[in-house]
Amino acid sequence: MPRAVRGDAARLAMFTSLAVRLHLSPVLHHLPSEGSPMQVIPVIDIRGGVAVAAVRGDRARYRPLETPLAPSAADPVAIALGLRTLYPFRTLYVADLDGIEGRGADLAMQARLADMWPGLECWIDDGGAGFEKTDVGIPPLLTSPTSSRRLASGEMGEEHRREPLVEQVPSPLWGGLGWGESRQPPLIKSQLPYTMIKSHVLGSESLASLADYDRARQHAGPVAPLSLDFRGDRFIGPAELLEDATLWPGRVIVMTLARVGSGEGPDLARLGEIIARAGSREVYAAGGVRNAEDLRALRGIGAAGALIASALHQGTITAADIERAAT
Repeated sequence: MPRAVRGDAARLAMFTSLAVRLHLSPVLHHLPSEGSPMQVIPVIDIRGGVAVAAVRGDRARYRPLETPLAPSAADPVAIALGLRTLYPFRTLYVADLDGIEGRGADLAMQARLADMWPGLECWIDDGGAGFEKTDVGIPPLLTSPTSSRRLASGEMGEEHRREPLVEQVPSPLWGGLGWGESRQPPLIKSQLPYTMIKSHVLGSESLASLADYDRARQHAGPVAPLSLDFRGDRFIGPAELLEDATLWPGRVIVMTLARVGSGEGPDLARLGEIIARAGSREVYAAGGVRNAEDLRALRGIGAAGALIASALHQGTITAADIERAAT
């Protein structure tokens, strides 16, 4: 076998092994003990095809994002790739506000982000947990620009809307993963056979009942994270979903909407209470994370990770801070 072929085969084997380990970890529900490494997940909020900056979770006040990480701050894809220049994040969180607010999910933008994200997983929150009210929030299997056009034109049937959300990832030749940067043009994921996970977030604010939750979880698949959404002290969603931790999946987000984009710091008391009840589930903080001190505090109470936007664009959390949290 030629040396170059052997080298590509070895890199492919290493990449596949890494992908399997990373994707099995949430399914195996490892218990994050105090001081355990934690994952930072960057967040992009999109509305009308444009990235916007959060203001205390008051979505009416969100304005186009300004960031030094991308030459075109209005383009969510440019911002996603800019975030990867800051740190090799493996997961991206996308909040599709058009879907969450009931105007219809932006499936085309979701497809662009999923197709061009060089990481291993995308979490999509687009209000699709309420699919019985509007089916537009459930992206199709194997999202790509082609499949998005087929969905919009009606060529793609209903069965494709409700498959578990599985996506494709780049091969070891994908520029930006450390291999083959000189190979042009870079392949997009929809051209490749290797699988990744695109997880549809089940937001409690989009659920009217436990029956909604059961149906949404069945359609989104077993690895779909649950977001427990709070506005102030009020839980938004079916009360039973908050009270009964046995209903929670392996990954739980504690979303404190009033602290999103506030710079006030995470709600450590509420997070600590949820973590204490979560057992072996992974709990992720969302809202208010400002700096390395907040990351240390979250790690100290056993959080598995944190969803962060403003602090990354403002530079108050650096690549070194993220690396320290992850090791």
